[in-house]
Amino acid sequence: MYSLLLAIIYVAFVSLGLPDSLIGAGWPVMHRDLDVPVAFAGIVTMIIAGGTILSSLASERVTRRFGAGLVTAVSVGLTAAALVGFSVSGSFWMLCLWAIPFGLGAGAVDAALNNYVALHYAARHMNWLHSFWGLGASISPFIMSYALTAELGWSSAYLIVGLIQAALTFVLLISLPLWGKVNQISPDDHTVEPSGKGSAHVPLARALRIPGVVSILVAFFAYCALETTVILWASTWLVTDRGVAAATAAAFASLFLLGITAGRFLAGFFADRVGDRQLIRGGFATVGVGVVLLALPVQTDALALTGLVLAGLGCAPIYPAIIHSTPVNFGRRNSQAIIGIQMAAAYTGSTFAPPLFGALSAWTGMWVFPLFLGALVVLGLLMSERLNRLVARRGRVEQPARTP
Repeated sequence: MYSLLLAIIYVAFVSLGLPDSLIGAGWPVMHRDLDVPVAFAGIVTMIIAGGTILSSLASERVTRRFGAGLVTAVSVGLTAAALVGFSVSGSFWMLCLWAIPFGLGAGAVDAALNNYVALHYAARHMNWLHSFWGLGASISPFIMSYALTAELGWSSAYLIVGLIQAALTFVLLISLPLWGKVNQISPDDHTVEPSGKGSAHVPLARALRIPGVVSILVAFFAYCALETTVILWASTWLVTDRGVAAATAAAFASLFLLGITAGRFLAGFFADRVGDRQLIRGGFATVGVGVVLLALPVQTDALALTGLVLAGLGCAPIYPAIIHSTPVNFGRRNSQAIIGIQMAAAYTGSTFAPPLFGALSAWTGMWVFPLFLGALVVLGLLMSERLNRLVARRGRVEQPARTP
């Protein structure tokens, strides 16, 4: 049962990554068919982000009541319906309408599934699962490319992915009995049942007062802001500030994403031995080295291009390790609430950091790109280290005194 459910979760992570790249891949054609400006893509993504933030914050209460399995199945079904809705949208307002259930489903399933894996499976699986998410995100542009090349239209790509999500929903529904039968590992807190149901609700205000929660939220915000800023602006910086050819810049910018995907796969082989804390620390340090290479004022572009690859490899273990360490750092009964808030912080950073950098670079110039990334690296590292100190201090306080 353990292995069967794990296989289903792996497929779920691939499927979860599929929709994330569709809008970016299809928008050059979509905006013309819908007769809207290119910039209107930001409206759709903002609606999706708003839904994901809201559902992430509500995920703890919903998951505790209905269980991680049912929440995952219903949420995937919601995204499937939204994708099919995208495929039949003949106007921009319909696209915006379907973006609402898409965002709500995406946020809920992200928080529920990540917390379930953090509670029930080892660190290596968390890294490999997020690597499989990257695989799904890499596949969807090819689905869009196939649909456009075959002259099926962008709507066909959304329909294909929507049908894949619908099939996954069916698989998740019939697998519901398995979700309550997987044994928990390292059960330091007995208030959480195997199904993820039954324990008391942890209100948002109480979760935020737990020592270290604000620190990890800021660290997670900084990481996701860093990742999405590089994804959106790296090619532009290479071309405008470094004078790199556009084709070369695009190729190396894509290596950043491939570095994340490959890095998570490799990290899975030693994650259990190294531990989440060292993965986060080493990840931020590696990204920092990559950013320094980007900032060096040298004639050759080799160092800057190497820096992007290093930054991708450094980013790889940070997200999975932060999620996987949450039950250990804050207790199993608090983990669903805190992971939900972490997802909200992640989506906030992903949504607002890239346009913030765009506005900043319009004022100062693209040369500020490495400095912006460096500030996010320092912020993330400092906040994660602050959490480590708080957790260590709490462990010393809770350790029972030795009797003479």
